[in-house]
Amino acid sequence: MEKTLPPIPAKRYFTIGEVGDLCGVKPHVLRYWEQEFTQLRPMKRRGNRRYYQHHEVLMIRRIRDLLYDQGFTISGARNKLQEIVQSERDKRRNGEVMLEGVDVLEGGDSILDDFGDSVDFEDSGSDATVTPAAEGSSAQLRLQLLRRELFEIRDLLSSTY
Repeated sequence: MEKTLPPIPAKRYFTIGEVGDLCGVKPHVLRYWEQEFTQLRPMKRRGNRRYYQHHEVLMIRRIRDLLYDQGFTISGARNKLQEIVQSERDKRRNGEVMLEGVDVLEGGDSILDDFGDSVDFEDSGSDATVTPAAEGSSAQLRLQLLRRELFEIRDLLSSTY
């Protein structure tokens, strides 16, 4: 039953019809999943129209995979999704690198090694300047700290909507 889903366009909000097309699910199924999965809370505007954000489209794809491809029941998928979300929260709090579609970055064969040899970030107030020949581990640490801060900002912003 596994079919390739289209890429998610770079948009802020998606209608229920667009999400259905992006995830291979009909709109009435999305409305049902909304009742079953508490993590799925699209924004509703006038006329109760649903508008989904990028992270919700990814969550719907994950739910679809659990139900249709891996054969979970609704309650099993709900439990698995809660485990996944909690695990990602813990990783984010610990500052671990989480990149979808990319294996865990480790010291020796990291894509950041090449990057670390060519640039360094120097803190100069609000602007970051780039200078040659940085130490790889230092650049990698700074990138991880920056990434953690960006996740915290994203969490703050998503909780206000």
